[in-house]
Amino acid sequence: MIERLFKLKEHGTDVRTELIAGVTTFMTMAYILLVNPAILSVPAPHGAGMDFQSVMAATALSSAGATLLMALLANYPIALAPGMGMNALFSFTICGAMGVSWQIALGIVFLSSVIFVLLTFWGVRELVFNAIPDTIKYATVAGIGLFIAFIGLRDAGIVVPSPATLLAIGDVRSVPTLIAIAGVVTIAALRSMRVKGSILIGIAVSGIVGYFVGIVHFDFSHGFLTLPRIAATIGRMDVTGAFRLRYIGPIFTILFFSLFDAIGTLVGVAKQAGLMQGGELPGLKKALFVDAIGSSAGALLGTSPVTAYIESAAGTAVGGRTGLTSVFTALLFLLALFFTPIAAGLGQGYAVRGVLLYPVTAPALIVVGSLMMEVVTDVPWTEPSEAIPAFLTITLMPLTYSISNGLAIGFISYPIIKLLSGKGRTVHWLVYLIAFFIVLRFVYL
Repeated sequence: MIERLFKLKEHGTDVRTELIAGVTTFMTMAYILLVNPAILSVPAPHGAGMDFQSVMAATALSSAGATLLMALLANYPIALAPGMGMNALFSFTICGAMGVSWQIALGIVFLSSVIFVLLTFWGVRELVFNAIPDTIKYATVAGIGLFIAFIGLRDAGIVVPSPATLLAIGDVRSVPTLIAIAGVVTIAALRSMRVKGSILIGIAVSGIVGYFVGIVHFDFSHGFLTLPRIAATIGRMDVTGAFRLRYIGPIFTILFFSLFDAIGTLVGVAKQAGLMQGGELPGLKKALFVDAIGSSAGALLGTSPVTAYIESAAGTAVGGRTGLTSVFTALLFLLALFFTPIAAGLGQGYAVRGVLLYPVTAPALIVVGSLMMEVVTDVPWTEPSEAIPAFLTITLMPLTYSISNGLAIGFISYPIIKLLSGKGRTVHWLVYLIAFFIVLRFVYL
């Protein structure tokens, strides 16, 4: 049955190799089980203020379900989970800056995923993805990385508000901040030694140190292993409330991220695994459908948009070639559901002078942010018409505390600068159209 479903011999692999690849993929992306609820549980008015344990369960379930669907429908060794960057957009921009309730925000995610399914069916996703300038794609990823790292530095107490200079260095002698700094150093050292699951190990080390110094507390009153608690978020999305003109902006912002993020990841991982045929990816439409369905299911369960993870490349690097790799990864996500008391303890905040710090999960945000900055080297910095829109996109995301604002300014500035510099014909017509609608958004919304 396994051979019939996944065609192991045809892909030159076996069950043992796929098992190792599945475990490797899970270890490299398991940090999302703690980081995603850490981001979505940041209290209002800065974040979504969702229940940590419920989001953790939703993260595990949506990741397992979407990854298993990818295995059975597309037969790809690609895992899915709530996307880094999109969870920040959900929590800090839509819920925090815009003041939207997380229930309506989930409705926004659901509506965008429905549009996503339709666009996939009509083949529009490929058209939009090809039209977006590479510079804007790179700058968006780098800008989100800088934004996430900034949030991690704040959660660690390394960066604090200042009435004189807006920002200043925090009290690096405080115990929570020292633990966070130690966590960053630990993860960085492990990554430099190519240790699989370095981020997860770093979180565990910070949590153990925090426990012994009295900052981290675990509630095992109901046992070491417990059934997942998801009642606080499942089925709570407000689709009706999301049907408002004012939410057109966030709906299409999420849609935009989903459009190019999924395709870029799928193609990148498939190319590394040798699954490309003649420059094309067989079954791409099936994989894109899974991506869209995963986001809608995630919204129903109570989490931000689900997407394909580039960490899947860790599994393909050790031999994963079929959906059986994804099956093993999905099973590990399901197993993680029963460790919510540990996850909740690691993700809790610790008050220092009236400010909540998250010393255990903050290092993961800082490191993940740094990893996302890698693509900044792909921006052609010697060409001003490419470099300036990229720079505006990257810097305005953290400086305006809004991913959508940085992206919007990048999309507006790119075609304008190209047009004024006599290079307007190199810009796809769809970019001009998108820029026009973004300008309308600023004017009327």
